[in-house]
Amino acid sequence: MGSNPSPEFRERQIEVHYTGELVAVDTFFVGALKGVGKVYLQTVLDCYSRHAWGRLYTSKLPVTSVHVLNETVLPFFEAHEARVYTILSDNGREFCGRPDQHPYELFLQLEGIEHRTTKVRRPQSNGFIERLHRTLLDEHFRIKGRTTWYESVEQMQTDLDSYLEHYNTQRPHQGRMMEGQTPYSMFKKGLKLIPKEVRTKVA
Repeated sequence: MGSNPSPEFRERQIEVHYTGELVAVDTFFVGALKGVGKVYLQTVLDCYSRHAWGRLYTSKLPVTSVHVLNETVLPFFEAHEARVYTILSDNGREFCGRPDQHPYELFLQLEGIEHRTTKVRRPQSNGFIERLHRTLLDEHFRIKGRTTWYESVEQMQTDLDSYLEHYNTQRPHQGRMMEGQTPYSMFKKGLKLIPKEVRTKVA
């Protein structure tokens, strides 16, 4: 056995029992767009259902990490009368800093979301998000990179949104405990599994 377990192995190191219990986040370098510069993907994944969200940005900053949660992820949970309980990130500067000063840390405190981080140089706990990145590369970015000429991040985002809609609602997921269901189906299933004491505690 090598020292770098696969994302599938890393997934097995975490037990998640309901929607929103643990949400993984990461920043992924997509590439450079002519006339625009570097493009980064802020990726968010509900670890129970594998439901994914993603927003593209031209910077890798705390403000973009906050933006994807505030504008995309939390409204989705709220529309389903649910919430995010814990965020798992690496130790990147866009996610971590002094709790009383860092924009991302402050935002999570404001929303009542616990923040956990993976061990430095040992991000094995984020196997969920690593697997998603591999899927995005294989099924979306590499294909679009060969067939589509983008002139703006907005154009890239439109195509990414279409892919994520397919990924979440139509594509059967073969991950552990998914039983071939779509992430959105599992998301709804996991809503019914949230313990009453957890709902009461944060109500």
